[in-house]
Formats: sequence, structure tokens, C-alpha cells
Amino acid sequence: MLKHSSRKLVLIPIFLIIIITALHLCLTDNMLFYGLFFKKTGTLLYARGGDSVTLDPAVSQDEESNKVISNIFEGLVRFKPGTTEIEPCLAETWQVSADGREWFFYLRKNVKFHDGTPFNAEAVQFSVERQMLPNRTEDMAYAPFVFGMVESVKAINSYTVKFSLKYPYAPFLNNLAMPAAAPIVSPAAVSALGDNFSANPVGTGPFKFGSWEKGEKLILNANLEYWGKQPQYDRLVFTVVKNSRLRSLSLKMRMADIIDGITPSDARLLEQSGYSIIKKTGLDLSYLGFFTDKKPFDNPEIRRAISMSIDREQIITRLFHSGAHVANGPLPPGVLGYDPGTRPPPYDPDGARELLTRNGLAEGTKITIITYTNTRVYNPAGGEKLAAAIRSDLALAGIDVEIKAYPWQQYKEALFNAEGDAFLYGWISDNGDPDNFLYTLLSSSQIESGLNISHYRNNDVDQLLIKAQQDNDRLSREELYRKAVKTIVQDAPWVFLNNSVSLAATSPSIEGFFLSTENNSLATVTKRK
Repeated sequence: MLKHSSRKLVLIPIFLIIIITALHLCLTDNMLFYGLFFKKTGTLLYARGGDSVTLDPAVSQDEESNKVISNIFEGLVRFKPGTTEIEPCLAETWQVSADGREWFFYLRKNVKFHDGTPFNAEAVQFSVERQMLPNRTEDMAYAPFVFGMVESVKAINSYTVKFSLKYPYAPFLNNLAMPAAAPIVSPAAVSALGDNFSANPVGTGPFKFGSWEKGEKLILNANLEYWGKQPQYDRLVFTVVKNSRLRSLSLKMRMADIIDGITPSDARLLEQSGYSIIKKTGLDLSYLGFFTDKKPFDNPEIRRAISMSIDREQIITRLFHSGAHVANGPLPPGVLGYDPGTRPPPYDPDGARELLTRNGLAEGTKITIITYTNTRVYNPAGGEKLAAAIRSDLALAGIDVEIKAYPWQQYKEALFNAEGDAFLYGWISDNGDPDNFLYTLLSSSQIESGLNISHYRNNDVDQLLIKAQQDNDRLSREELYRKAVKTIVQDAPWVFLNNSVSLAATSPSIEGFFLSTENNSLATVTKRK
């Protein structure tokens, strides 16, 4: 009996040490364990890796800010949860003129801002004009993209708004669904608060701003006068837990209902423990680009041979630990015009070597690949590691690769100056529209601007992209983009490497959560008792 009792005395301190250590880790990560006191049916706890920067959509440039903004503010339209399809929001319907330059939005009635002032056409006009010249300020980074094609915006009456565009632009609807720049703000609150509006936001969304302890927690309260379906909990709390493993621990200890930004290894451990894992392929692309106006990459066959030399599956498995999706072309899944049947050149090092020889590229030919030193959303391993993996693959095809790596800002200068022969780069979509990938990055009209870094030119592709940009019929646009993608894949101005994969996890009591950067509204999430 005495021996058995002494064993208990040993086990109890060990258990306490484990708990105290876990507490200490979380405390040092600013979690503060306040979640234990909030834990009730009426609260949803969301743990994320970083804090928001601003809560003013006009100046937001980061994902963490947009996560919160999507719950406070609304736009005229929005993305359907988990998709890039558009649905009504503060505008119930809309019409476009035959020439594609006039857009009429017919607004939802009896909607109020959180400060009690009415939502109407004047508020829409105010929200847009504050981001147009001469009112626009330098920190409104997305305003030129979202509203650059707008010539004027006018309140026709209390519930009708007219946008006049400088030219036809079908992706305009996608722009108006973005969480940055597009949401409608309370004119009264902006006028009264000035710069302080960014920390005291007032919108029409399902949640109202409560409080914000920078770097720790941000609390939103349910909007009891919301025009749409009421959230099923009265408080939404965003916490900051910087480490993926600690976020996983917070979920296991019931101090979070939802966590995001977790690593593939943490996701696997949580899944094995019975937690729901949500995966989302990013609206982005990582690629190896060629300077197509320089030898030897002015030859499409040589570009295709390089693509055949790179084992993208192995790169994703070994370098990204399966935390990415193999790209099959210039568009990621979920974007209009994406075709899962698209087939870029397959991995075939022997065939690549033969194709290179046939096109006069001798064994041991040297090329220079320039890259960035940091990690990116679409490349969590970093530019130098990715370049090294590509160099190993190209060596098997008889290509000798020199790598030059630069810090991000210097790297962008090297790209603009077209240093080297090829380059590693990527793109993160702004509005989820194919135009934002294809026209922006591959139209010959974008060579001078520096966005078409490869200096790729194809007149047929140019014509397809212009036509698609001006066509407001979704099915017609989809067909145009599929034709353009088919030609682009054949021309191979890039090696299409991968799309990112974002990972989140939820407790078993959570339903209806969608992992999305386009529409992060949590109003439809349910939490079982």
C-alpha cells in the first residue's frame, strides 16, 4: 500500500509540470488563456497566427485584417462561401449596359450601419469616392485596382447607384466582392473619426466591433439588427497564437473552436485525433518563368523541354511536405476557365534531353536562374531551396544551373532588369478572376508595365483576353479563357509549379466553416452544444 501511494505522489507533480509548461508556452505567445472564461455556447473562438493591421477596408492590404473586415463590413456583392462565384449582398440586383460601361446596382432597403445611420446610395458613393482621386491617399493600396476603371459613381436615388466605367471591364463585379477597398463604410463614422476609423470600424455586417487588444485578442459582437440571418452566437473572438503547434494545442484544450495556418504535420496529428481538417487550394501560382525574348528560351520547344525536366510531384512531396497542389496551368482550381483536363508537358527527363539535343542545346549548357531568398505563400520552403531542387532536376537533363538569390526588394529590381535567363516567381490573386492572372501577367500590353515579366507575346492570346475582359456572359468568358490557357500551356512561357494549400482545423462541434481569403464571414458557422 505504501509503495502504491508513493507512486501516486510522483505522478501528480509530473502531471502538474506538464500543465504548467503548456500554460507557460501559451502565455509567452500572448494567448493569456482568457478563452477559458469565454468558453460558452454564445462565443466562437478563432485562433490565428497574426493580428490584424487595420479594420478600415480602404487601407487593408493583409489577410489577417481582411478576416475581421469580412465580418464587420459588406460590399454590394460577395463571393459565395468557398467559391469565386458572385451572389447579391447589399445590392439585390444589378444591370449592365449593352456597351459594358454602365453598371446599375439596386440596393437592399431597410439596412442600417452599426451606428444606426441608414445604408443607402449616398453611402455607396461616399465609400467609393473616398478612394478615388483627388481623395485617395497613398495608403489605399487596392483602390487603384478595384476602382481604377471607374470614371464616376453617382447615387441616382436612395436605392440606385450608377457606375460609369472608362472602358468595358467584366471583372468589375469580382472587384466589388473583394474584402479590401470594396466594402461600404458608414459615412457618418468616417467623417467623425477620421484616421481613428481604422480602429473603430462601422459597417453593416453580421458583427459589430467590440474591442481590440493589439497582438492578443479582437472581439466582435453579434449585430442584433442585421438584415440577414442572425449569427448563432453572440460573440466572435479572434486570438493571436503565433506558433502552429500551439494553435493545435489550443484547439485540443478547447481554447479555440477554429484554427488556421497550420502546418501539414500538425494537420495530420489533429486529424488522427478526430478533428476536422479543412483544406483549400490557394488562388495563387508558383512558377519558373523564362525570359522569352532571350536565347535559348525564345524557343518554345526548349521551354517545354525544361518543363519536362522538372519533377513537380517530388518537389511538393520532399520540399513542401505535401503542403501544395501541383499546378496544371496558369489558373488555379476554382477560377473561371480552369480546366482539370489541362495537361502541361509531363515529367520525362530522357525525352527532355532528346528534345534539347534536337534543338541544338549542347550537354552542359549553362543557364542562370534568379530567385528570392524569402518564403512566399506559394513557396513555404523559400526561393533558394526551390531553385536548388530545380537545379538538381535540370542536371539530369544536361543543364548546368547557376542560382542568384536576392532579398525581396532587390529581387524585384533584378526581375525588372531581366537579369539571368529564367526566374522563380508567383502570383496571388486579388479578385479571383482569370483576368487577374492571364491578362495581368501574360498579355503583351503588360510587358511595358513590368507585370508580364516573361515578355511573352502571342497575338491570338491577346485577342482572346481582351474579348473575355469585355464579355459579361460567364459561359462565354469561360470558353474564351479555356482557349487562351490551351495556347499558353503549349507556348510554355512558364513551368507551372504549384498552388498553395491552406490548412485549418475545427473542433467537432463546428459546422459550416469555409476556409477562404475571398469571403471569411463566420456568420453562418454553427456551434453545437
